[in-house]
Amino acid sequence: MSQLAFEAKNVAKYFGKVKALDNVTLSSQQGKIFCLLGPNGAGKTTLVNILATLSEPTKGTLKVLGVNVVEKPERVRELIGLAGQFAAVDEYLTGEENLFMIAKLYHLSTKEARSRTKQILTELRLDDAAKRQVRTYSGGMRRRLDLGASLVGRPKILFLDEPTTGLDPRTRLELWGIIRELVKEGTSILLTTQYLDEADELADHIAVVDRGKLIAEGTSAQLKAKLGGDVIKFELDKPSDKDRAIKMVTSIATKAVTYDSPTNEVIVPVGGHGSSKLIDIVRALDKANIKANTLALHQPTLDDVFLSLIGTKASDVATDKSSKKSRRHS
Repeated sequence: MSQLAFEAKNVAKYFGKVKALDNVTLSSQQGKIFCLLGPNGAGKTTLVNILATLSEPTKGTLKVLGVNVVEKPERVRELIGLAGQFAAVDEYLTGEENLFMIAKLYHLSTKEARSRTKQILTELRLDDAAKRQVRTYSGGMRRRLDLGASLVGRPKILFLDEPTTGLDPRTRLELWGIIRELVKEGTSILLTTQYLDEADELADHIAVVDRGKLIAEGTSAQLKAKLGGDVIKFELDKPSDKDRAIKMVTSIATKAVTYDSPTNEVIVPVGGHGSSKLIDIVRALDKANIKANTLALHQPTLDDVFLSLIGTKASDVATDKSSKKSRRHS
């Protein structure tokens, strides 16, 4: 077995009585994209900060490429790159000046620093804006530049903490492409995200965390398989019908029925009998005189998995509704 990119064993981080991390154990192979998925406050950034030597754990053992994070933080910093939630670039310097400054901080010679700066600007398609002050950059350009700064030292492992938050769909897709290219070149990546479609699209392995605890992990397919079979969703015309609707369809479901309050949707796992169960649900709603604006039968998505794990959907976990393949019935 190849050396692990990183590993965390029984890691905990306490802030007074608050358990930001509560005995989390996980690891990732080299050359993979490991995704840490969860709502705000789940503990994702806390774990990244500890792995990146910006914070120390209350207890537990962490290693990056076999190097103990607490015992040898200087060595770990030579191996990693970090792009945090907010672009850490100087807006009064040009894009070129930002990267050149980082290169000199890595003790590269002037010639090497200029060469590395030019290479990164080209790879991230920022060469046309290299001479412009960063304050004139769009949000997506700033995120790309921040990512470029984390690549100056040619890290073996890259930590990306919610790198696409706030970006428009086109820029997100561009950044996804860059991330895939980095992995092809041999970089291991730990990606944190609130976007379920992002985890589904990029991750080789996903760990779901909530309130400091690891609650599930596996590949996207493995997590979806936990729900088993088809899922039927219907949007209630009246939120006040929630309790009656759930009661009516509970006997039809193969697993626990859940409710998504932001969308007024009832989610019903129905195993491998989607078509017949769909008819049963329509009859049950009609009998109870409950109006559903939409009715959808589809295969489980990470959205459904997350909802089943958390219990109620966190309002700050984003989903891409357009990415779902469903068969809608009026």
